[in-house]
Amino acid sequence: MKTMYVLNWNTNVVRFKILLLSLLFIGCEDFVEVDSPTGQIFSADVFENEATAEAAVTSLYGILRDDVLLTGTQYGVSVLMGLYADELDYYGAPGQPIDWFYQHQIIASNAVVKNIWDSSYNLIYMCNSAIDGIANSQTLEQEVKDQLIGEALFVRALVHFYLVNLYGDIPYITTTDYTVNQDVSRLSTALVYSEILSDLIIAKSQISETYVSGERIRANRYVVSALLARVYVYLEDWEAAETESSIVINANSIYNFDGNITDEFLKSSPSTILQLQSKNEGDNTIEAGTFIFTEGPPVLLALNPDFVASFEANDLRLEHWILNVSGDTENWYAPYKYKLRDFTGSSMEYSIVFRIAEQYLLRAEARAHLSHISGAIDDLNSVRTRAGLLGTSATTAPEILESILEERKFEFFTEHGHRWFDLKRTQRSESVLSPVKPNWNISDLLLPVPEIELLMNPNLSPQNPGY
Repeated sequence: MKTMYVLNWNTNVVRFKILLLSLLFIGCEDFVEVDSPTGQIFSADVFENEATAEAAVTSLYGILRDDVLLTGTQYGVSVLMGLYADELDYYGAPGQPIDWFYQHQIIASNAVVKNIWDSSYNLIYMCNSAIDGIANSQTLEQEVKDQLIGEALFVRALVHFYLVNLYGDIPYITTTDYTVNQDVSRLSTALVYSEILSDLIIAKSQISETYVSGERIRANRYVVSALLARVYVYLEDWEAAETESSIVINANSIYNFDGNITDEFLKSSPSTILQLQSKNEGDNTIEAGTFIFTEGPPVLLALNPDFVASFEANDLRLEHWILNVSGDTENWYAPYKYKLRDFTGSSMEYSIVFRIAEQYLLRAEARAHLSHISGAIDDLNSVRTRAGLLGTSATTAPEILESILEERKFEFFTEHGHRWFDLKRTQRSESVLSPVKPNWNISDLLLPVPEIELLMNPNLSPQNPGY
């Protein structure tokens, strides 16, 4: 696991790294693998050539895939917050940093908590470096500049979105100036969301409506709307949420449920809005290697049996997205959304970031709050029907909202912490987790700010309650 310090820059820490000349020969559609040293910054020369400028921006997605937040490793939020909530059980060695997530015994010196913070701000720093370099380029066409800056703003907003939901008040970093960043303060959650919206609105105005490459591996305008819809739901701005989710849903010639539910996580699925391309052609997803096991007991983790038992018996997601592993006297359950662990010659599965099912359920939630009951039911049933289920029996707004939360539980398990964030934002974490997590405490709603960050920069104080 990498250790990176980003908010504590000084003149001896900031390090300039020139991308290799080989970037000139890398296609814009490929993620560029970049080391992640402290305070990494792109050379200005990179942004005087369109191919290397695009490669620098696409590298941001690759870092998300491999190292930061959305990574499919055990240090990404899919695993960490699955253990933190009620989705996953831990089977690894006791006392490991991720075990403390499962046990709800996290302290401010936890190595994983620090890695989330450090790696996220390192990526944000790289976004800012790219934004500055592209804006100052003397050779790039304005259309290219707009697209690349828009994508970097999107990634910056996405990372801050996860950070504010994990840590609460956080710094919103928009510069590479270490004299500013070394003394930053935490902004209120409301101000952080204001900055997120500002970045996304600018990004949406600049990014192309079509995908830059032939695959759905870089943000287009619909991808930005997808994140905006989520942000507006979290902010309870129901009208704006309905508007943004409708933009994506109405693009039904691009995004739809026409594929079989068994193919939902193939890279060719028409339900995919944004996915992270595999590192090498023929590789598939990190998630498959992390989640799949074929004999028990599990080495690291498995789905909680009670969680699995809560599915309706005829739910196709239970049949196709969960692998039942039988032992002599016990059964275990592996998340089986991604099915390909081995090299396949041509990559068949990419890691999905946004898909159309979320937009239907976001719009259903918004419509229920807006008293558009029939529309909310229609959206909810779009997801249920695809899963082989009958339409909802809910008829009132409170019943529909309860059904939506349950539907999200079954639809998005082990996907980037949706379950945990849903429990947190709907104030249900206490009632759901306290009966099944003996060490649960209401202060667990937020992770602690890493201890060393508070020591190095007192402006980040106070520590979150309970730590």
